[in-house]
Amino acid sequence: MYDHIGLKVKDLAASIRFYETALAPLGHVLGSHDDTYAGLGPKGAPALWLYATKGAKGPGTHVAFRAADHKAVDAFYKAGLKAGARDNGGPGPRPDYSPTYYAAFLIDPDGNNVEAVCP
Repeated sequence: MYDHIGLKVKDLAASIRFYETALAPLGHVLGSHDDTYAGLGPKGAPALWLYATKGAKGPGTHVAFRAADHKAVDAFYKAGLKAGARDNGGPGPRPDYSPTYYAAFLIDPDGNNVEAVCP
């Protein structure tokens, strides 16, 4: 069901220490990171993303749902808009994420960023 989750955190370094330590027994490791974000999860496949809140605006939680194909991503986007969500990035390729990444983004009624992705 889920592809990945993103959380905004007040202290990125403290959150990295916490999640890196707590998730190690589950086999998860720190992957991609810089001064503004960190990805944790199975080696080479981070699924929990932490984002520093300093100066950040927008929703506090990001949840990405795995879609079977591009048509499902397109249908998610259309249905979400019809159900009252706001656009946060229409369906399409996201080559800056990966060469095959296809996704759509919506803001739900509570301000959370929800995504459907076909990686």
